[in-house]
Amino acid sequence: MNYSDFYTKSIERPEVFWNEQAHGIDWFKHPSVILSHNQFGYPQWFEDGELNACYLAIDKHIQDGHGDAVAIIYDSPVTQTVKKYTYREVKTEVAKLAGGLQSLGLNKGDTAIVYMPMIPQALFSMLACARLGVTHSVVFGGFAPNELAIRIDDCQPKVILTASSGIEVNRLIAYKPLVDEAIEIATHKPDRVIVFNRKLGAKIPAQHYDIDYGSLVYDAPEAECVPVLSTHPLYVLYTSGTTGKPKGIVRDTGGYVTALKFSMKYVYGMKPDEVFWAASDVGWVVGHSYITYGPLINRNTTVVYEGKPVRTPDASSFWRVIEEHKVRTMFVAPTAIRAIKQDDPEGLFIKQYDLSHFRALFVAGERCDIATINWVQQHIPIPAIDHFWQTETGWPMAAVMVGVEQLPMVPGSVGRPVCGYNIQILNEEGTEVKAGQEGYVATRLPLPPGTLMDLWNDHDRFVDGYLSQYEGYYFTGDGGYKDEHGNVFITGRVDDVINVAGHRLSTADMEENIASHEAVAECAVVGIYDELKGQVPLALVVKKKNADIENFQLEHELVQLIRERIGAVTSFKKVIPVDRLPKTRSGKILRKMIRNIYDGSDYQIPSTIEDASVVDELVAVFNDFK
Repeated sequence: MNYSDFYTKSIERPEVFWNEQAHGIDWFKHPSVILSHNQFGYPQWFEDGELNACYLAIDKHIQDGHGDAVAIIYDSPVTQTVKKYTYREVKTEVAKLAGGLQSLGLNKGDTAIVYMPMIPQALFSMLACARLGVTHSVVFGGFAPNELAIRIDDCQPKVILTASSGIEVNRLIAYKPLVDEAIEIATHKPDRVIVFNRKLGAKIPAQHYDIDYGSLVYDAPEAECVPVLSTHPLYVLYTSGTTGKPKGIVRDTGGYVTALKFSMKYVYGMKPDEVFWAASDVGWVVGHSYITYGPLINRNTTVVYEGKPVRTPDASSFWRVIEEHKVRTMFVAPTAIRAIKQDDPEGLFIKQYDLSHFRALFVAGERCDIATINWVQQHIPIPAIDHFWQTETGWPMAAVMVGVEQLPMVPGSVGRPVCGYNIQILNEEGTEVKAGQEGYVATRLPLPPGTLMDLWNDHDRFVDGYLSQYEGYYFTGDGGYKDEHGNVFITGRVDDVINVAGHRLSTADMEENIASHEAVAECAVVGIYDELKGQVPLALVVKKKNADIENFQLEHELVQLIRERIGAVTSFKKVIPVDRLPKTRSGKILRKMIRNIYDGSDYQIPSTIEDASVVDELVAVFNDFK
């Protein structure tokens, strides 16, 4: 198949193109309206169609005679467990959990939060919600109680499904106390907390709202799949925003499952019954799209991995999983590959495993440096493909579509636009720039199916954040350029959200917490380059004049503050005291300039700067700090 012709058809005849793809999905009622627009001109797909995502992920395959095929492989080096679940076994677990949720009063249109580690029960919980038409919101397991409380108040769940603990390297993290604290902080109070007891020794403080997961499932009847409209919210997934308040990305059902099945076939080149592994977490969009829904809908075995790329037990972990489970295609964040490279620079572990069946490695989550791609291809003779997408889009925007045509991967590029994404590079005025010229990455409407429908309870912010920058476009918030062949290059975020090992984190949120310290007058947080994690936060702090605290003590207290209020996931460790911050005359802190000075990148001193001499001061301070 020719990429150029296939892609062009998706842009020039989107309704015809996506109607053809929708015929690959089993609908309860096939849509008659393929593309429509709501009141502000934003596209909606298949609005009158009816279906159920859980049915497509499980029941359909059983009805087609594949009930004994392996749906999920749970591989947990931290508990020394490997367990396989057939589609029939998954259906029993999911349908009974759904029946239990029904007995607690959950029905179509209600919401639930899933706060779990990487265990099969996390997927069962998501699918059980989808089976009933209950909108789920997965919160990354181990997120700080305050962050969980914010999400509880925003999506107002009837229940929270959690587990007794998660496991990091050599330590147990009890989840139930975190959930209890979050409920205490939150204004909204869920009716029930369903606790899956892993029996690993974590304390499970008893509360009046607790329900034991095992007992609930054991006693429940199996629930049938509830038909929902294509536009019914399958889930809400929170991503950090520049205001510090998380944005609840709303995903539809019909467009999403259509896009995921399309992407599994044409982007990742997967055939039914093959093993696909996204080494991610269900708390991220990757876990929704390519651990849970995408592989199962395409009848691919999905790997649920509870471990790390290193230290569980060592840098051989990934290669062991690929060999043992015959993984065909893997999806991973560059951070993980950099960690493996750091521990095993010569790739000696790789040589110990038979990877002959391994077909492709896709990386995404943050920009992947060329050295990491080259390291993979030096040691494993397969395509290592950087590609680009966002929580908002739900599936790739740019990639090498290996299921269509194996085009060459250009170093530093994220590939060419994926079908349905009319990606353009615009200047400030909204005019498309020439090849090679950097600008703002935007996509002309309509977006393809599967992308965000709205923000949960925040429609104005949705329009302001994504649609108002350029009329008729979705604005990605990224800068970048295209070469003369149409390959896309992403240069980074243009807002103040940083990407730490795949976690998008708000610098505004960190600044707000740092500024709450009694010794801090003002501060700025920027994301600086880190070889392992992509970016890590750096805080510049101006102390109050009467502050009686040593710099090392202030740094210690601020690091602890961020760990407690946001979480260790921030990797926040660096604090530099300064006399003043570089600002414009209007008072805007010049964060991009700060970051570029620290990273040693080219920077420009804007004409609007309040006092240019502050730049020399900053350079001197950074030189001393390093």
